[in-house]
Amino acid sequence: MDDGKLDALGQTIVGALKGAATAHSVAFNQLTVTVEASRIVEVATYLRDDPACRFVNITDVTAVDYPEREKRFDVVYHLLSPTLNARIRLRAEVGEMEPVPSLIEVFPGADWFEREAYDLYGVIFTGHPDMRRILTDYGFDGHPLRKDFPTTGFVEVRYDDQEKRVLYEPVRLNQEFRKFDFLSPWEGADYPLPGDEKAKP
Repeated sequence: MDDGKLDALGQTIVGALKGAATAHSVAFNQLTVTVEASRIVEVATYLRDDPACRFVNITDVTAVDYPEREKRFDVVYHLLSPTLNARIRLRAEVGEMEPVPSLIEVFPGADWFEREAYDLYGVIFTGHPDMRRILTDYGFDGHPLRKDFPTTGFVEVRYDDQEKRVLYEPVRLNQEFRKFDFLSPWEGADYPLPGDEKAKP
């Protein structure tokens, strides 16, 4: 679909779903509709069933973390309409502890996507029949795709051959400071290298 048709489709959706769909935009040949998180089931049902839309395929459910915002997360849904040969992105702002209704009743394929968003970001989907971690271990502490999650994590997991079991230990950085070899050209040499004479001072 071209941008004009996508814009018209966005206007139709926002007009039909007053209060549930609040705004739309078209960029890079993709339609994004901003929706109220509490009414996502209503929006998804309309997009799936309305003859003008027929977005019958859910491609992804994920989140984006904005820790400085009051409503910390954008929960993002991607849907596909083979009838229109078009994609749509739904974006809902939610707070850190704000639950989002599950889309499993509308799109059963949302099951693992919602579990992944819960596991990696901590977004809770109400009405989901199996809201547990899917990628990290059962005892994992935190949500690793949040921007405030430490890059080293909190615990390290290793198999101990003497104890014949997996051990969980607090992360310990064995090398506090890296030793740089400043004579290596890979580390930023303090002597002229071939070709340096061509650079302007």
